[in-house]
Formats: sequence, structure tokens, C-alpha cells
Amino acid sequence: MKTRREFIKISAAGAGVTAIGLSGVNILGLNTAQASNDQTAASDAEMSVYPTYCEVCFWKCAGWTYVDKKGEIRKIIGNKEDPHCNGRLCPRGTGGIGMYYDEDRLKTPLIREYDKDGNAYFRKASWDEALEYSAKKLQKVAEEHGPECVALFNHGSAGSYLGTLLKAFGSPNIAAPSFAQCRGPRETAWIATFGEAVGSPEPTDIRDTDCLVLIGSHLGENMHNGQVQEMADAIDRGTTIITVDPRLSTVASKSKYWLPIKPATDLALLMAWIHVVVYEEIYNKDYVEQYTYGLDLLKEHVKNMTPEWAYGITTIEPEIIRKTAREMANAAPAVIVHPGRHVTWYGDDTQRIRAVAILNALFGSWGNRGGFYMKESVHLPKPKTPPYPKPTKTWRDAYPGQFKLASLALSSGICDATIPTEDRACSFKAWVVAGTNLPLTLPNMSNTVKAMENLDFLLVIDTMPMEITGYADVVLPECTYLERYDLIRDSPHREPYIALRMPAVEPKYDSKPAWWITKQLAEKMGLGDYFPYDDITELLDWQLKKIGSSLEEMKRIGVKKLDREHGGLYFQKGEDIEFNTPTGKIELYSNEIAAEGFDPIPVYTAHPEPDPGFYRLIYGRAPMHTFSRTANNHNLWDLQKENAVWVNPKVAELWDLKKDQLVWLKNQDGVVSSFPIKVRITERIRWDSVYMVHGFGHSDKKLRRAYGNGANDTELITRVMVDPIMGGTGMRGNFVTFLTEQPQKEAKS
Repeated sequence: MKTRREFIKISAAGAGVTAIGLSGVNILGLNTAQASNDQTAASDAEMSVYPTYCEVCFWKCAGWTYVDKKGEIRKIIGNKEDPHCNGRLCPRGTGGIGMYYDEDRLKTPLIREYDKDGNAYFRKASWDEALEYSAKKLQKVAEEHGPECVALFNHGSAGSYLGTLLKAFGSPNIAAPSFAQCRGPRETAWIATFGEAVGSPEPTDIRDTDCLVLIGSHLGENMHNGQVQEMADAIDRGTTIITVDPRLSTVASKSKYWLPIKPATDLALLMAWIHVVVYEEIYNKDYVEQYTYGLDLLKEHVKNMTPEWAYGITTIEPEIIRKTAREMANAAPAVIVHPGRHVTWYGDDTQRIRAVAILNALFGSWGNRGGFYMKESVHLPKPKTPPYPKPTKTWRDAYPGQFKLASLALSSGICDATIPTEDRACSFKAWVVAGTNLPLTLPNMSNTVKAMENLDFLLVIDTMPMEITGYADVVLPECTYLERYDLIRDSPHREPYIALRMPAVEPKYDSKPAWWITKQLAEKMGLGDYFPYDDITELLDWQLKKIGSSLEEMKRIGVKKLDREHGGLYFQKGEDIEFNTPTGKIELYSNEIAAEGFDPIPVYTAHPEPDPGFYRLIYGRAPMHTFSRTANNHNLWDLQKENAVWVNPKVAELWDLKKDQLVWLKNQDGVVSSFPIKVRITERIRWDSVYMVHGFGHSDKKLRRAYGNGANDTELITRVMVDPIMGGTGMRGNFVTFLTEQPQKEAKS
């Protein structure tokens, strides 16, 4: 039986062409050449140069785009003045050209239609028609249910404009999957401890640290550019690196200590480290006495959390626990226990990162050289606009009394609240999705699909025909970051910096920049006053002149450093600091968390174990890819075309698995990967776990390079362990086994 929102392969753009199932119709012009094949050598002096900042990942490194006399983009290099990259881009940054030349890009607005038999297809539409249609659909939802029943999911630059539009419309329900699925527990834990979030980029002073502790943080594979460069320099000068990971990651291979911990026991190790530091009195006594609250309570709490206790849980020997704790203390305060990035693991993630924060506090790392510096950003003026209407309800209303410490909306929460229940006055009825491929981003794919099936309207804005576009009512093609202006990058750093992104070439096909899409949509919805400019360059020039620069200057230099206005990089010795916590101090014992009924000091609890023949599924990143968004980029695809499943040799022998053998993975709930994956047999993974890189196994055939290459780990993440403090979605509680023969698919009724 067909559902209202059946997935459509993006393969048809003409009226009357059915796109359910497979189609060989080439209406979107997918066979156009990537670039001119007759390129001749060109010197830098012969090319025009345009400033940009990268959109391939959130680090947003500033660079220069080089364009030859024929209008072809030849290369992108880093801007030497930018502290995010210091003139050196990672593979993703240099490979960003592939986004522009990708012949599988979205090329024209599309509207979902149905033929006489009820089969869905996409037809090509003009921008005016697609925007008018979208405006009317959103307004209809507002009239029938209220504007608060519209939600925005975003990742990347488009979210800034669309967020303004949604708030102007009357909805506060703006979510980025990067919060609930990635960094939310970290921010909640840091706020509860230090009174402020970690933020992005993280203010880790790796260039001056003497000891760097990475617990589940894969620097060098997640390619956080500035941090990776600083870590490489730290390795060269002999900095002690301690890596805790069930897998010998790239950075673990560069470490003085690799602790191959049993998965799901990290909190026990952290509490044992705290025990050693407190009971051996090797903490930073002056710092702790002046700035912290709750040392006596902490000491009593960890009394029995000895290294011997942790050994039975973690498999890390007591002497190694003591030795590594002393290494950290010897380096203090120039020590960093890294807060991590993707920290949603087992459902107790806020408490695990609380333990990380407590360790940093005990060593005096926060606010000290070699620990964490005090970041600063530029505050750009905003044009005067009408006040936003006051919402009558938010996403929190669907979760009364829960997740009060979540500082941002939960994407998983909005997804769940889209599925109607008897006790909800209003489920979400419309989604606007920009730059995020929700079926491969949110855990529990079947739940995401179920939510989308219950929508009245789904608008998707993207550059590529991802899985999410197949469920849309309207698809709007955004041009790539190399073809557009965007807001000034003002990310915090050691000093305030700004960076400009401007188009190096005209948008290909019939794609448009997100600022233009949003402004046009706003005007059709009667909300144009919230975008008081005809062209974004007017806004940029006005903002830049207010802070002593101009658009013309930024076109020449790309990056500009401004003066700090709010103190130094570090605390001064004995400086009186008031922290934004209930006690005004760094809280080893969290009053804020206690007030919500949770443990004020972390407590380790055991997590589910796999059944016989199953292994814990661990996933991670590849340095040349960003999540699932770059798997079709021909430059990056050429570096890594598929993922593999890492299997310990003992397990491989047990299953008689061979190198590069294709297997299907089956999880604890009986879900089988749609595509097979090659086996990599390696000692670099524990016997109780398997590992694979996220972002492969695409199911949309119009991603012609990415389709079917490797397996999709998101399919296998059906067990989600929700953090009760802030709602983060722990995704490492899933287990898989191997199928060596292709499973038979059930016939559809």
C-alpha cells in the first residue's frame, strides 16, 4: 500500500514522468561534463582570485579560489592569515571544487506531483512557482495549526537566513542535528561546570600544551584543521598524548599511551582518574581552592572508585590508570582532557563529559596556557527589523518536564514529535530542511521516515539529490559555496577574526544562493521586512563599515584580525573570576544538575552487552569525507570510494572471514544493511567490537559514484539511548553480526 510520501528518486523533471522505482530518463542533464577537458597550464598570475571560506565542514577554513580566463575554477588554497587553517587546507577543502563540478547536482526547482494512478513524480518548476507553492503550503499549516507547527532542520550557512524566516513566521523550532546527535551533551556539561559552553572551534590551547588526553576524540580523522596542525606540532616537540579508544586510531598510533578500553566503560576510567588525582592530592591546589566548589563532596563521592575498581570494568590495568593520571598532573595546568565533538554514545553522555570537565578543573586547565584559552569573536551589528512574534508553544511542550537543560532545540525530539499521538495538541506538520540529509543523519531511519510520512509539507533546500530530497514536496537547488556570497564568518578564536565568502563564478544551472531563496520566500509570505536589503552585499558592506572595514577591503584580503576587547587569553594569577553558575564558581558538584533531579557528580552505570555472536558497532569519520554529504564528490570519492568493516583477527578466524570479503551486517533488531561491506582484518580493533566509517551506502541511484558503495551505519542504529539530562541520542548501544550470503528480501505485498 502506498503512503502519501513515498520516496521519489530524483530522476524526472518533466510533467507526466513517473519517478517511482528506477528510471533511465536523463531530464536533469546528468551527463554534462565535469569541467573543460582542454585545460592548459595557467600560472597564478594569469588567474583571478576570490576569497572564500569552506562549506565542506563546520570548521569553515578561509581560502582563495583561483579561476582561469575561461571561467573554470582551477584550485582552492588556504588563506595564510586565517587561524582556522594557517594557509593549509585539508583534503576536503582542496577537494571542494568537486561540489561545483558534480554533474549529479540538483539543477532546477522540483515539485512533487501524482499521476492518475497515484504514483508520485517530480516535475520541473520555475523559481517563482516553487516559492509561491511553498509559501502557500507553509501559510496553510500556520492557519490550520499555528506557525509553531513548522520546524527547521539545518546545517551550514543557509540556517542563518532560514532561522530568521522561521522566527519571523512565529516558530522557535529551529534545530541542527549537530546538537542532539553530536555536541549537545558536551555543551550542557560544560555549562553546568564552568558556566559557559565549549563552542566551536573548541578553545583548546594545543599549541602550548604539555599533555593532551583524547578520550574518543579522533583528531586527524575528523580533520578539525587548526587543532590537527597544532597537534602535529605538539607531537614533534614531544608532548605527551594519551588516547583512550577501543580502536588504534591514527592519533592513537602517535600517542605515548594507547588505552584500548572496553566500549561503554569510559566513565569508569574517568572517575578512577579523578580518584587518583584527589586522593594523591596531585590536583592544582591554588586553582581548586580559589575557583571551584564541591571538592569535599567530590572526594567522598569517588572514595571507592579506585583504579582496581575500574580495571574490572574497563580492562585497563590499575598501574596504567595511575601512571596516566600522574602524567596529566605533572603537566598541569598545561594539560587538556579534550571535550570531544561527537559525544552522543551511551545515554549518560552529559555525565561522562561532566567527568571530563571536572578533570580539567582539577588540573586548572580552564583559562590557563596549554589548557583552554578564553576565546573572543567579533560582534557584527544587525539591521533594524520588526520584532519577532511571540510563539505560544515550542518543541519543549511535547516533552513536559524533560530536557530542561538542553540549550538548543533537539532535532530528534522534533522528529519524534512529528508523529501524532493522542496526547499531543499539535504534532509538527511541516519541515524545512536545509543542508542536512536527515535519513542518514538522525538515528533510527524508520522513525525518521515515519515522521516524514505524517507531514503536510516538506521543503528541502540542498545542492545534491540526497536521500532527504526523495521525500520532499518541493526541492530547491542551492548553489555551492563557490558560487555565492554568505554572511561574514565571525567564529571565535584566540583573537577576533572575520572572513569573507564571495562568488568566484556564476551559479551553475538554475541554482540560487540560500540568502536569495529565503528572501524571496519571505516576501511571498509577507515577511520581507525581516530582510531589509535588495542584495546581501548591501548588508555585508554596511556591517563591515560599522567595524572599520568594507566589502572592498575584504575582497582584497579575505581575512582580517581585530583587537581583543574583553581581557586576555588566560586568567591572570590570582585574578578574581566569577563563573556563570549558581555558586559563581566552577562546580565540581553541579547544583544545576542536582536541581533537575540528576546526580550532581557523575555515577558509572553498566550498559547493555551484546548477545553471543554480536559485536558492538563503533563508527567514525574519514579525513577526506564529511558525514554523508561528500561521498559523491569526484575529488574526494577518488580518495575513498567506500567504507570497510574492521574485524579483529580472532573474530575473523572464528567466522572464517577473509580480507576484502563482502558481508552484510545484521543488528540486534534484525535490521540488515542494504548493501554489503568489505572486511578489513586488523589488530587495531578490540575483539568485542567492529568499526566502520559513517557516510557510505547511499541508496539514491542519482548519486552515481556513491550509490551502493559500502554500508550505511545509520540503518543499523535502531537502538537509541537518550540522555535524560538534555535529550542527546546515544547511538553506540547497537550490536551487529555477519551474514556471509546475501539475505533474501521479503516480497512487497
